[in-house]
Amino acid sequence: MRYWLLKSEPADWSWGDQVAKGDVGEDWTEVRNHQARGMMREMAVGDLALFYHSRSDRACVGIVRVIAAAHPDPTDATGKWDCVAVAAVEPVARPVPLRAVKATPELVGMALVRMRACPCSR
Repeated sequence: MRYWLLKSEPADWSWGDQVAKGDVGEDWTEVRNHQARGMMREMAVGDLALFYHSRSDRACVGIVRVIAAAHPDPTDATGKWDCVAVAAVEPVARPVPLRAVKATPELVGMALVRMRACPCSR
């Protein structure tokens, strides 16, 4: 099992939106970044990801599970972009702000810490 980070602006797709989808989950669509596409192609069913609210909250708010491997993104008319489907597993006990993630030595290798912007944004 591998662990990932998926981020979304809560005004566009929030943790509450994800939870409302239940076990059916939702495609993680509209990602238009080559690096993120590569990462999604590496994701396997059963992998877990932190659900990160970007911009306004800048905090990890929940955990999702990959329920469908990479497949064509239905929002892409060109056919070159992929998505995965994810379902909510559980919220975190309290939101974990970006500054706390960056201050945790065990997470120094995480893309969110290493990169200025995480590519798996919705």
